[in-house]
Amino acid sequence: MRVRLNGEATEVERGTTVGMLVDRTVPDRARVAVERNGAIVPRAEYDRSPVVEGDDLEIVTLVGGG
Repeated sequence: MRVRLNGEATEVERGTTVGMLVDRTVPDRARVAVERNGAIVPRAEYDRSPVVEGDDLEIVTLVGGG
């Protein structure tokens, strides 16, 4: 199925979860935030949140510093 991931059209398999996309995109879940269709996905929900056709997802890595 087709979704937008970080601004790019992407094909994903049915049954893919937000957590699966996070694991494919970044090496460390601890420093990640996910926005799905304009709303933040709580980290505890990543593995229970199925991705559906047409979703618009942004996966961003949090960077600290001063």
